[in-house]
Amino acid sequence: MSIDNWHKMDARVVIKLGGGLITQKDSMRTFDAESMEAVSIAISKLSGLGASIVLVHGAGSFGHILAKEWSIVDGLVPDIASSQREAVQKIRSDMKDLNAFVVSSLEDMGLECESHPPSEWVTGTGRDFNGNLARFNRMSDKPIPITFGDVVNMEDGSEFGILSGDDLMLRLSKELPEVTHSIFLMADAQGIMDRPPNERGARLLPTWGPSMDFMSEHKSEIDVTGGILLKIKRAGEISESVEQVWILDGREPERIIELVQTGETLGTKILPG
Repeated sequence: MSIDNWHKMDARVVIKLGGGLITQKDSMRTFDAESMEAVSIAISKLSGLGASIVLVHGAGSFGHILAKEWSIVDGLVPDIASSQREAVQKIRSDMKDLNAFVVSSLEDMGLECESHPPSEWVTGTGRDFNGNLARFNRMSDKPIPITFGDVVNMEDGSEFGILSGDDLMLRLSKELPEVTHSIFLMADAQGIMDRPPNERGARLLPTWGPSMDFMSEHKSEIDVTGGILLKIKRAGEISESVEQVWILDGREPERIIELVQTGETLGTKILPG
C-alpha cells in the first residue's frame, strides 16, 4: 500500500506506552529518554501520515514503587492513613512529572500534545471508572490527547485507588468512535510469548485469543495493577469491537508504522474470543 493511498484512510490509533518501556521500573523516578525518543519519532511519522492518535502511558518507576510500598491499590488503611495520603499526593505529582517528560519528547518531534491527568477527571477504578471521555474525541492530528495510569479518588470509603492504563485503553478503544487500531507497546518481548520471555526457547505467538493459554510471569513485587495478565485480558475485550488490536515490542517502534500501513507486522495480533 502506498503512502498516498494510506493518506485517504481514516486511521484512528490508540497507543499504550508501557511503564517498563519509558522508565526503568526498578529504579525510582528513572525516565528512559532514549526509548521514549525512538517512540516519539515513530508517533511523529504516524501523525505526519494523517493518523488521529490518542496516547496512554504507564507509571513504571514513577508510580508502582511507591504505590506498592504503601498498599495504595488496597485503598485507605486506617493504621497508615496519614502516610498513604502523603504517598498519594507524591505519586500524583510524580506522574505529572513523568507525563511532562513524555510530552517534552513528543514536542521535540514537532507534535502538539494535551495532557489529561486522571486524578483531575476520573473517579473509581477498573473498567467501570467514571469519567467523561469526550475530551479525547477529536479526529484531528493535533493536539494529541494523552492520559496515564494514576491514583484517583473513590466514591466509597476506600478514598483512593489505582486506575490502570490498561483500563483506560479498554474504554478509549471501545468508546471513541471509529478506532481502527489499539496498540500496546511492551518493553521486554516482541509480543505475547508462549512462556516468560526470559526463559530459554520462548517463542512469539503471532496471534492470541482469550481461549488460548500461555505461561506468564507477573512481577508482583513491582506491578500493582495486574501486569501482563490484565493487559491481554483488556486487549481481548477491545478486539471484540476493534479489528486491529496488537501487542508489540516498543523497542522497535517502527513496527507501528508498518502495522498501520500494511495491516501486518512482527508482534501478536489479538483475536476476539
